Amino acid sequence: MEVEMKIRGLIMDSSTNTPIVILKDGPGAVVLPIWVGIYEANAIALEIEKVQTPRPMTHDLIRNLVVGMNASLSKVVVNELRDDTFYALIWLEKDGETWAIDARPSDALALALRMDCPIFVEEDVLKSSKVAAAAADPGSSDELRRWLENLGDEDTGRYKM
Repeated sequence: MEVEMKIRGLIMDSSTNTPIVILKDGPGAVVLPIWVGIYEANAIALEIEKVQTPRPMTHDLIRNLVVGMNASLSKVVVNELRDDTFYALIWLEKDGETWAIDARPSDALALALRMDCPIFVEEDVLKSSKVAAAAADPGSSDELRRWLENLGDEDTGRYKM
């Protein structure tokens, strides 16, 4: 089963200096942090902040290709967590046909923002991520979970590179 999520914001992991995309479900009861690379975070931040670049960035190019082919993006799904790595699928539709295309979650999220399509996470991924975090360090995972659940708008404001 898929759970619809929204990008709540981008924050920086102070211990690793790595960007984290924060996904939350509608009521905000479920939080999923996904650590991403700096360039991918920048692509997401540019779209969140509606920054126009002088030339198309990679995700803008992909959006232009999809639109130019008269296709659409129906959804993106973070569908797997394996060996501490998240996996995602981009669901592309054209002329009644649907394709699931393998993608890094950061790329899928950046494209979903640009194409205004829904973001989903498989329920098993949400369960696995909680189990993986608890197994890694039970004390810190509870603390991280509480911190993520209590994030306010001021915590996930504009992402600064």
